[in-house]
Amino acid sequence: MASQKKSTKGDRVVYSEFGTSGAAAFERGVQELPPNQQTIKVEVSRKGRKGKTVTIVSGFQLKSETLTALAKDLKAQCGSGGTAKDNTVEIQGDHAQKLVEVLSTKGYKAKRSGG
Repeated sequence: MASQKKSTKGDRVVYSEFGTSGAAAFERGVQELPPNQQTIKVEVSRKGRKGKTVTIVSGFQLKSETLTALAKDLKAQCGSGGTAKDNTVEIQGDHAQKLVEVLSTKGYKAKRSGG
């Protein structure tokens, strides 16, 4: 008897009419608005982060490449780490006031929200 290995991979597709589900053709196009037409919300949060403070900047209507470039610039301005995901930028630490000032100089309508 020949022993057969059972594959445990989750990517075993039997039939796919349109290719892979992660293809670029399935992504929606994002209309990129100029900075003066975007209202940005800046808030400080600690929820779900084990007590660590994070400044969340949301409300962007940008393409992902533009958002990551903006996030890199904002992180450099604050001298801190962070990430860009789901049209938001998260910066480690409490940098709300500084981010409102920086975004205002870049032409965005930025407001501080929350406590």
